[in-house]
Amino acid sequence: MRTEAELAEAYEQARPRLLRIAYVVLGSYTEAEDVVSDCWLRLAEANAREPVLDVEAWATVAVVRRAQDVLRSARVRRERYVGPWLPEPVVGDALHPRHLGSVDPADRVTLDDTVSFALLVVLETLSPAERTAWVLHDLFGMEFSEIARVVGRSSAAVRQLATRARRHVAAGAPRIDVDAAEHEATVAAFTRAAAGGDLADLLAVLDPDVTLTSDGGGKVTAARRPVHGADRVARFLLGATRKLGPDERVVPLDVNGARGLAVARGETVTAVVSLTVWEGRITRIDLVMAPDKLVHLRVRV
Repeated sequence: MRTEAELAEAYEQARPRLLRIAYVVLGSYTEAEDVVSDCWLRLAEANAREPVLDVEAWATVAVVRRAQDVLRSARVRRERYVGPWLPEPVVGDALHPRHLGSVDPADRVTLDDTVSFALLVVLETLSPAERTAWVLHDLFGMEFSEIARVVGRSSAAVRQLATRARRHVAAGAPRIDVDAAEHEATVAAFTRAAAGGDLADLLAVLDPDVTLTSDGGGKVTAARRPVHGADRVARFLLGATRKLGPDERVVPLDVNGARGLAVARGETVTAVVSLTVWEGRITRIDLVMAPDKLVHLRVRV
């Protein structure tokens, strides 16, 4: 039987992958951390009864099943949410307050731009079962037979769920084959235009059909419905920019693997802006201002 230290070491090695799975299934960094921590306790209890030989395989099953339970409960809460619900962003170069000064890589979720913020928004339209099947197969490369064992369904049923989810994702998710340099240049042009306060300059960098969605969680002022169209979005942004306080600054940083922005007061993040780019223009803007979704973020002064 493994010692508790050996078990903990094996779990810590698996933890980054478990966090990524839980986060993409749930769309919430905080809930993903809770799930992974809870499953460590379950692992320790299970190992005390009978030795767990493959820690990562056992933990993957436990984390996925627990994440599904949490997601079903979260769906009910999100239906009563004030205004649009947006996922909790994972921000590069931002620190969890527990780790200010010494960041443990095992306690960070790292994502490339294949798990864009806009993709997470689309995943919210899937059922928990569809979302889990698609995430495990299409993102994490698990075989249908393995997923079937994890979620307690037949391989055929899991394949059908993943296929149905794939159609929804293909129809709703933005194209992701945007060159990183093009994306960053477009974000930089957008930032200059918004800071300059010129409507024409801002309209030039917005797609005519751009959509802006803001999530204040009912705790800070935000648009209760998405804003559509370049002119309306531009005027909304210019109004918001004029309301920035003298102690607030706009910081460029990665949001779910792609360049975005944060509004910060000192180290405290008050808003995260995810920007979707296509052909040199902004096609989607997601503005997360709900304090509960930003509490784990800090930026260096």
